[in-house]
Amino acid sequence: MTTRSGEQLRHSTYLDPLAALRAPEDPVCDVYLTGSVFLDIIFTGLDSAPVRGTESWARGMGSSPGGVANMATALARLGLHTSLAAAFGDDHYGEYCWDALEQGEGIDLTLSRTVPGWHSPVTVSMAYEGERTMVTHGHEAPPHESAPACPPPARAAVASLVPGARAEWIAQAARKGTRIFANVGWDDSGRWDPDDLADLEHCEAFLPNAAEAMRYTRTDCPRAAAHALTDRVPLAVVTLGAEGAYAVDGATGESAEVPAICVEALDPTGAGDVFMAGFVTGTLAGWPLADRLAFAGLTAALSVQEFGGSLSAPGWSEVAAWWQSVQSAPDQDPAALRRYGFLEGLLPAPAGPWPLRRAVPTIGFGRSV
Repeated sequence: MTTRSGEQLRHSTYLDPLAALRAPEDPVCDVYLTGSVFLDIIFTGLDSAPVRGTESWARGMGSSPGGVANMATALARLGLHTSLAAAFGDDHYGEYCWDALEQGEGIDLTLSRTVPGWHSPVTVSMAYEGERTMVTHGHEAPPHESAPACPPPARAAVASLVPGARAEWIAQAARKGTRIFANVGWDDSGRWDPDDLADLEHCEAFLPNAAEAMRYTRTDCPRAAAHALTDRVPLAVVTLGAEGAYAVDGATGESAEVPAICVEALDPTGAGDVFMAGFVTGTLAGWPLADRLAFAGLTAALSVQEFGGSLSAPGWSEVAAWWQSVQSAPDQDPAALRRYGFLEGLLPAPAGPWPLRRAVPTIGFGRSV
């Protein structure tokens, strides 16, 4: 496998969205996150779901770090200094994921560690008909390999809440002034009790999808759910799938809704992580609420046109190429163009026509000398 160094990647595509806001006394880390890193192996080009007792050939395949690495990569590609605390397997898969994140994406892994004798979790994802099916194998890392008890100073942190459980690092980070952005997974218990999300009290923003938001608030409308969630968290953002996203700022009463961008979806893996990364970027940069929603939706839309979680996370070059493309396309809705007018003056010159294609990392190739 040949990878570019983090320094090379930053020189070729780097744009610092916080450049005008940085001060000498600011923390080095923009965003801290912790979680499990998986090796993702993605098959694409399947015409249908595999059929029992048959062999299916895929027209495409890629491999990349997955799990929490999807979010870390999306943040780093948008120019945020990202620190990841994670356990890595003591095997070739773990080495590959570490190298891809640290050298390929410039992510700070100082707080990460390799667990002796532990093998990397692996997920095989099959993308077809705009959806995906996944099979995962792995073992939990030893308890002492969990997140550091004392998180580093950071502008923001991304937390994946677990119903019924508290993560002590969230409260510690919030007490240090870190702005916490949270999402949540499916509640397998079926309780959907908002009291189970105790760490929401430390969060600035909560970004569930529509189904999750409505279940936790006992509402039948995602917009009503967003308003109800502001009783528990200052900012509620509910993703609406093909309809876009809706947000409510409980402190000011402001609400915003932005429709989704219509694209041909190849693989939705990691789209939620990319949406979160885009929203965090806009929030830290001080953008208006509607612009943050629009940018988050745009980055998520760009990601689903490629396969593979972290492989598909867009950087500023992809955003710039898209913006140039839609401005030059005939019969564009002027109102839709105005919605993304905030990108003007912010973006670098596009490196090529849109859509851009990223190199696909593959395990097994030797290094170039």
